[in-house]
Formats: sequence, C-alpha cells, structure tokens
Amino acid sequence: MAAAAAAQRLLAASTKIVGVGRNYVAHAKELGNPVPKEPVLFLKPTSSFLHAGVATAAIEVPEPLESLHHEVELAVVISRRARDVPESAAMDFVGGYALALDMTARDLQSVAKSAGLPWTLAKGQDTFTPISAVVPKSAVANPDGLELWLKVDDELRQKGLTSDMMFKVPFLISTPEGVGPVRVGQKIKAGITDLIDVEFDVQRRKRSFSN
Repeated sequence: MAAAAAAQRLLAASTKIVGVGRNYVAHAKELGNPVPKEPVLFLKPTSSFLHAGVATAAIEVPEPLESLHHEVELAVVISRRARDVPESAAMDFVGGYALALDMTARDLQSVAKSAGLPWTLAKGQDTFTPISAVVPKSAVANPDGLELWLKVDDELRQKGLTSDMMFKVPFLISTPEGVGPVRVGQKIKAGITDLIDVEFDVQRRKRSFSN
C-alpha cells in the first residue's frame, strides 16, 4: 500500500512527459512512416494528464475537430532526476508503470509535419494524455512482457506486446498497431492484461468563453 502511494506521488510531481514515436515496426508502417534507426522523441506537458477514476474525467475533443486518434502506451514513471544515465543503470531510476493513452489531433499533426513544425498543438492539449494509477516497479517483474490493449465502444482496436518495441525500456523510456479515430460520444477502455484497466468517455470540449 505504501509503495503504491509513493509511486502515485511520483506522477503528481512529474515535470514533463517524454513520448517515443514509431517504436513499433507495425505501427510505423501503418501510418506510412519509415522505421526509425533511432528513437523519435517528443514532449507533452503534464497539464495534458487526465487521471482515471475521476467521476468527471472525459477526453475532450476541441472545436472544430470531429475526432482524435488513440494510441495505447506503457508509461514508465521515473523516480528521480536522471541525466546522462548509462543503459546498464537505467532501471534504477524507474519508480513504477502506468497505462497511458496518447491522444492526437491527427489533422493538426499532419499540417505541422508538412510544415516542419512541432506537434505540440496536436498532442499537448488538455486531456490528451489519459493515464491510470501508477503500479509500483516491484509489481511488474518484466516490463518487456506486458500485453497492452484498447477498445472503443467494446470493439477491440489495439492489442500488442511490449516485447515488440524496437527500443526497450532500459534504452529509452517507452504503440501497438491499430491506432485510429475516436469520436464524441464514444467510450475508450484500455489496459495492461492482468494488471490495469481504465475507462474514459469522449466528449465535446465546452467553451470557456463565447465569441
């Protein structure tokens, strides 16, 4: 119990989200992207977190978008400041794991990519990183042997193994194939088999100010 609470506090104290793109061969090919020889990294703000289990928690689709794309991810939660860490010592900095969704406004990302611009607007908006509670590191014997899955309205959309990642957790910090759109009014369920289950509604973002 104490270990779980300590792991959860790490998430609350986090300062940034480091995303790893195209880390599955099938996923890269699915989106028509070349298979990278080095990790493709991007940043998301922690303000994009949407914590599972909150009664009012819902993924928000901003105007004028009609849908977002989902990607189920293994989130590796770092326990302390890490710089210039050798691969051999990388796991010493892991405090726990969580199930996360990387939500993307694909239309906005396509425009940004074609112009050589960052993906921030497409990936960093509020509620664009739904995340489960943190599981202590001690509860996960092998992070390279986990099965991740995702359903939209009870239709299985993604299912894959972390063993299929090109760049393993100690090498970086870590999406199975099957990414796709989710629309307002739908429900997302996702999990790590035998470990975590989360559920999120998808709704239209309410405007704070009227024009």
